[in-house]
Amino acid sequence: MERVLKSARESGSLNLSNRSLREVPKEVYNNLDTGAQDEKWWEGVDLQKLILAHNNLEVLREDLRNLSSLVVLNISHNNISSLPAAIGDLPLLKSLDVSSNQINALPEEIGFATALVKVDCSNNCLTDLPVSLARCLELSELNASNNTISVLPDELAGCSKLFRLNLEGNKLVTLSDKMFMSWTMLTEMNAAKNLLTAIPDGIGALSKLIRLDLHQNKITLIPPSIKDCSSLAEFYMGNNLLTSIPEDIGMLSNLGILDLHSNQLKEYPVGACRLKLSFLDLSNNSLSGLPAELGTMTTLRKLLLTGNPMRTLRSSLVSGPTTALLKYLRSRLSSDEGASGSGSTPTKDDQIAAARRLSLSSKELDLSGLGVTSVPPAAWETNDVMKLDLSKNSIEDLPNELSLCSSLQSLILSNNKIKRWPGTVFSSLASLSLLKLDNNPLAEILATDLEALSKLEVLDLSGSASSLPEPSAVSKLPHLKELYLRRMKLHGFPDSLLGLKLLRILDLSQNYLTSVPEGIKDLTSLIELDLSDNNITTLPPELGLLEPNLQVLKLDGNPLRSIRRILLERGTKAILKYLKEKLPAE
Repeated sequence: MERVLKSARESGSLNLSNRSLREVPKEVYNNLDTGAQDEKWWEGVDLQKLILAHNNLEVLREDLRNLSSLVVLNISHNNISSLPAAIGDLPLLKSLDVSSNQINALPEEIGFATALVKVDCSNNCLTDLPVSLARCLELSELNASNNTISVLPDELAGCSKLFRLNLEGNKLVTLSDKMFMSWTMLTEMNAAKNLLTAIPDGIGALSKLIRLDLHQNKITLIPPSIKDCSSLAEFYMGNNLLTSIPEDIGMLSNLGILDLHSNQLKEYPVGACRLKLSFLDLSNNSLSGLPAELGTMTTLRKLLLTGNPMRTLRSSLVSGPTTALLKYLRSRLSSDEGASGSGSTPTKDDQIAAARRLSLSSKELDLSGLGVTSVPPAAWETNDVMKLDLSKNSIEDLPNELSLCSSLQSLILSNNKIKRWPGTVFSSLASLSLLKLDNNPLAEILATDLEALSKLEVLDLSGSASSLPEPSAVSKLPHLKELYLRRMKLHGFPDSLLGLKLLRILDLSQNYLTSVPEGIKDLTSLIELDLSDNNITTLPPELGLLEPNLQVLKLDGNPLRSIRRILLERGTKAILKYLKEKLPAE
């Protein structure tokens, strides 16, 4: 402890989390003054950051006021039932986290901590919030979720800099118009799992709101003013009592996700078909049909409809692929309507914008099948995307800007026109674990090309025969678990594959292999091996040693002479057992 305190004396930051503390050390309240004779007090720094999370603290003493330079205080995940009034004597405090305690009320004195920017009091026993909190004019983030708060003080409207508000899991019955008219900076609001019956008309003042979650309440109506929430990208209204939605909702040009499941909707309005949604959940309502105009919403990637008494749609359409349903609905439009309907054929820009909106929450950006010849800037402008699908386009090169996607784990480039190995880009994608480059006219891949992808677990180079890696290339991928080399014009089994000890799936189908090496027995992690459509005539008995793990062995399309057809038809386990029995006795 002394070493930790001494370090904090020099840095101004003290972290005592996860230490099973039952009380705060007295040295902390004394601003880290240990009273030691050999310490040079003039070299010390006042405590600015104090983290006491995940302990067994029950009390925070009034001596807290001694820490007048404190900027960050985190006492989350303890057993504290009340906060000292001294919290108001911390004039520089900007971040306060008291979440996951047993606090019944926040002291009124908190209003004197006017520098507060972020307050997290979630997962406590609060029944209200103090009126004095309104004096914290710099407050921009407030998390009061999972308490038993039934009403918010009107004075909170004064916190006009709020941009993130979480009130989920309380007992709120109403939200005041006055607050919404003042919280114009709000970008994210969550009031799900409350007892709300209405959305105030003032909601339209939130023109910067991006995400609104009001699911699991008792709301019966969405006000027409929702159309003025012009930045809204995600709107969650599942598990409410809605019987209709306003036509004007169709004016929300940025809306990508609309969740209306488990309500009492009897129809989906034609006006709402103007939306460029990626995801629409209408499941568990009272819909008997859908407007044909919904078929023009071709940016939709997912439409959920189960649990509705559909009479005008076949069950196979309702539960089938979204694209098939949209195509059917479009066919119901007259040719005139199809030609004149605005937005019936979305532009590529529309489709890219819709995909980007969906990626905000999913971290997956799907830009496949757009017919683009170059990578759209949206691919790197959203730099926290973890999966990027650019397949089925006509892309020839990857721009260097793609190197900015440092969080990228999966990159799908199948079915494009890429000729050169994009080494500069790949060398910057340190987290990449899946790469699909199948069906591209790639030139030969060198061993050095793969060195930068040492974390790769899945690689697909199928259909790119001229790109066949050097024999030693794949040995540079020690973590590889899946390798697909279909249609690569392979005439011999690449020996370098036998060193990939973690390999679970190996696909060498549709090549010109004539034999399988005895060393195949070393791939003990294999669960699937595809050798179909080759020229293999015999199998080594050693292949039978993979019987404990190998679940799928595909051999059809080979002129095998050493194994009778009746045995082949009995499946993988029977074949492996037969081969194992042919091994010479030790």
